[in-house]
Amino acid sequence: MTRKTWTADIEFEENEVATDARVTIHMDGAECVGRGRARRNPQDPSVPIIGEELAAARAFADLSHKLLDESAQILELHLGRHVELTS
Repeated sequence: MTRKTWTADIEFEENEVATDARVTIHMDGAECVGRGRARRNPQDPSVPIIGEELAAARAFADLSHKLLDESAQILELHLGRHVELTS
């Protein structure tokens, strides 16, 4: 069995109304980036960890869609035909 390790870095930028997250996954010399944003309702208290968690979750969701698209494109190159990946 071959074992590989991919790593992910998450960076946050925050202000009083929003938190932006950027997740970068490093894999076999390549990388892929996902982005997410969480907006705070002005009537809600400022709890930074909530914004960070939501923004990170959305960044990982964005990343997962990009990885699926990339996988489909690579598979299409190898098969020579269109493919649709389903969950």
